Amino acid sequence: MSFDHTPVLLEEVLECLRPISGGVYADVTVGGGGHARAILDRSAPDGRLVGTDRDPQAIDAAHAALHEYRDRVTLRKARMRDLSDVLRSVGIAQVDGIVADLGVSSAQLDQQDRGFSLLKDGPIDMRMDPTEGETALELIARTDAEELANVIYQYGEEGRSRRIARSLRHAYEEGGLETTADLRRAVHRATGPRRGRIDPATKTFQALRIAVNEELSELESLLEQLPRVLREGGVAAIISFHSLEDRMVKHSFRDSSHLTPLTKRPVIASGEERQNNPRSRSAKLRAARRLEVAA
Repeated sequence: MSFDHTPVLLEEVLECLRPISGGVYADVTVGGGGHARAILDRSAPDGRLVGTDRDPQAIDAAHAALHEYRDRVTLRKARMRDLSDVLRSVGIAQVDGIVADLGVSSAQLDQQDRGFSLLKDGPIDMRMDPTEGETALELIARTDAEELANVIYQYGEEGRSRRIARSLRHAYEEGGLETTADLRRAVHRATGPRRGRIDPATKTFQALRIAVNEELSELESLLEQLPRVLREGGVAAIISFHSLEDRMVKHSFRDSSHLTPLTKRPVIASGEERQNNPRSRSAKLRAARRLEVAA
């Protein structure tokens, strides 16, 4: 399995972080190492990076991708909420910059057996870490229609959540919900077939993935840690892919007494990048700098 992919908004992230020699940085979604490699290059010869990811396959891929920087990079399998503990475990109190590229990666979507993709039939799994936690199918199995509708509405912002939830529960109870193709068909039975560019099951898949991986609570924990783990003048750059995440980042940066936003509006990909890298089309980058502490 390969985690090779083009990092989204790479130059824009580097412009925010402005890595320097001797700096210390954290990439909390290291994946295939695209952002990490660029940060290490810009911070040569002695910049240091700590990379974390909750996906063990991503960590294996990052070890291979960043092998040439092995003296300057430390990689750990960990959630975003564990950042402070990871840094402390390697003797780092604070860093000069943090990058987070949220959501599911192209590499994860491409793996049929992970269950993230609408287009590839696989198990209804959707876990970022396939070694722990409940799958999306197990979530469906343990929730009633009302609870499931709340999940789909809250995390997918799906107005047809009640109809979809009833359809999913019916399919499960009838033994007809085993693969992601079954899941997609069950959504379509509630919404009707695809009529435009966006598949009607997209929001439901998003909602189940967010719920299974506790993605919003993970992001909330990361945002709460920023004032502690960023040095004065340090920068956090966060790339989100849907409105729930973007609002959380926006409000956290705006309302913090310890951070000042560097981006009045989210930075989006150029037309050229959107054409060359479809994943970048929904990407939004926001950045903030840690304020200096008054003497």
